[in-house]
Amino acid sequence: MILRIVKMTFDPLRVGEFTRLFDKQKAQIRHFPGCTHLELWNHSSENHVFFTYSHWESEQHLDNYRNSDLFRETWAATKILFAGKPEAWSVRRSLTVE
Repeated sequence: MILRIVKMTFDPLRVGEFTRLFDKQKAQIRHFPGCTHLELWNHSSENHVFFTYSHWESEQHLDNYRNSDLFRETWAATKILFAGKPEAWSVRRSLTVE
């Protein structure tokens, strides 16, 4: 399983546009083949900084999404709202402490 975290810093005046876009696309992203979990996080003190957190069955599933029309359309509409360069990490869980 691949865990994907993407940090996005938006123009503070365009946060509403982003949240509306995410609300419109979230079900399609979550139900894309191989996506098993999707969350949107908001920074605790910087309201214009968001993170997506998603689980993917494999790197290939994530790549399929990143090469899809859904991703291209969503990313094109999202990146014009940025105030900073996005950052992304693909990680694997190495230990869970109960």
